[in-house]
Order: sequence, then structure tokens, then C-alpha cells
Amino acid sequence: MRSTRLAASPALLTCLLLAGCSSVPLGTSDPDSSSSGAAPAPSPSGAAGAGHSIAVGAGPQKKYTVQQQPAAGSCHYRYEKGEPLEDPKCTPGAISPAVTQANLKSTICRKGGYTSGIRPSTYVTGKEKKLNAVSYGYTGNMGDAEYDHEISLQLGGDPNDPRNLWVEPPDPGHKKGGGVNNLKDPVETKLHTAVCAGKVTLSQAQKAIVTDWTTALSALGLD
Repeated sequence: MRSTRLAASPALLTCLLLAGCSSVPLGTSDPDSSSSGAAPAPSPSGAAGAGHSIAVGAGPQKKYTVQQQPAAGSCHYRYEKGEPLEDPKCTPGAISPAVTQANLKSTICRKGGYTSGIRPSTYVTGKEKKLNAVSYGYTGNMGDAEYDHEISLQLGGDPNDPRNLWVEPPDPGHKKGGGVNNLKDPVETKLHTAVCAGKVTLSQAQKAIVTDWTTALSALGLD
């Protein structure tokens, strides 16, 4: 087939003779050019990249369902002074949209069992706990491990977001078969008391517990 050649304009011929002129034909886009017309790819961002903000969960539900857990063996405990901490990739924490700094008196700081009214049933959490134990590779006594809210309910943590729940192993030296009894719980209670007393903000307490529960009190000057 005979090819058809377009006559080059004098301006184009002149341009091609210049060293700095692009060789890309007019009317086509350069795949390596930033001016190709396509929107630039967004820079990586997200909760971790935006000031380490904490994810917001669905909040309290009338009916909870069993949540999907991370893949088997994909989560790994870390330890500080022998105390078990969660894997931040699997359990970064999640807060409830129902609890804010403005409504503390009517939510976590009110008298009358706020947390008991929003806690998922053991039917749901029991199944999740077994699945999460597989995620973390926990093979110890299940009765000694707590299915723990990384950000506790009394600190505005989301009740059933999988990002906020993990199988917490017992403390070092814990007597096997002695049931759940860990040092994280008293830290959560002290933080709750401080928040309700106005010594620290809700956000400060949440970020401190997510960062490292073993240093949360000292980081906020509460120890």
C-alpha cells in the first residue's frame, strides 16, 4: 500500500533543525512527559502519613457481625520489657465516631455503664478471637489471653473494628490457667480517669495507647 506523506510546514522544519526542539510529532503525547494530559499520580498518603491520625470505625451497632481477620501468621507480636504489644500493621487501632472531645460527659465519662451497652456479644468476639489467634500465631491457653481493644472502649475505641482488636497474650510470669489479668488494663483506666478529669485530651490518650501502652502514662506525664 502506498503511504501518504504530509508536507512539513516551514516552521516545523526550522524547529527540527534546532538542538533543543522535541522530536515528538505535533498532535501526539510524549509518554515520558509530565504534560501528557493525564492527572499526576497522587503522592502516597493515608492515616499513617497524615500525622499518624487514627482510623475511624463504624461505631456502635445494634447488631454486630463476625469480622474478617488478617491472614494466618501475618501478624507478629512485639515486646517491650517483656510485655506483649500488638502488630501495628494488623492492629493500628480504630476509634468510634460516637465519642468525641465535645460529648465526653454523655459517653465515656458518664456514670451508668457506657461500655457495657456497646460491647459486642461473646458469640461474635469468641469467633473473632479464635480467628485472630491464627492471625497472630498465638498457640497459648486461650483462657489466659484477652481479646483486647487496642484503644479501649472507655477511651473511645471502636467496639468491633478488626483494626482495633487483637489477641493479647498474658504478661510474663502469668500463671497458666489463671485467667485474663494483664497490666494494660490499669493503664487504660488511668488514662480514662485523666481524660474525664481534663488532664489530657481524648486524642492524646488515644494516640499514646496506640503508640505503646507501656509508655502511655509516662509520655503524658501521668505516671
